[in-house]
Amino acid sequence: MNRAANLLQAEHEIIINAVGLISEAGVFIGKDCSRYEKTVKELIYFYRNYADKYHHYKEEIVLFPEMGKKNELLDNGVIKEMFEHHEDFRNMLSVAEQLLEKSDYEGCGKQLRMYAEAILDHIAVENDELFQMLETVFDNEEINRIYFRFEDIDRDLGVDEKHRMEENINRLILETTSIRQ
Repeated sequence: MNRAANLLQAEHEIIINAVGLISEAGVFIGKDCSRYEKTVKELIYFYRNYADKYHHYKEEIVLFPEMGKKNELLDNGVIKEMFEHHEDFRNMLSVAEQLLEKSDYEGCGKQLRMYAEAILDHIAVENDELFQMLETVFDNEEINRIYFRFEDIDRDLGVDEKHRMEENINRLILETTSIRQ
């Protein structure tokens, strides 16, 4: 695998780890609602900022357009579908946030579980299909240019902020897991 795909897959692993918190947070419903709200707010923040602002942005601004230029079938097929998924994810998070604001914890949890299932399916398609195509669609020089554009995006958005979000999600995983035990 190449550096561009490795970077995106590393971000996927962090997103996947955060998905586990959705079901973990559900144990607080009816027992510790303030803890549930706090956890879900942190998750929504993470998904909006890490998954969407950092990760999906790289795909939408760099990877997908570059792949589409190289292969029109990809552009009108799987890439179009990936864009649609990203928009669906944004909508799901907005609905979950609205339900949380109304203290509809069950509805919020259901919405987040739908999000979790959808994003895991999406990640599987990217990891197993889309990223595997990179080396056939691009030569090494093109892949390196894409990778450096990804790094530029991280620098522009804030590498320290990205790392802080990764640390926060890991902390939240530890806290939530230790509370359940």
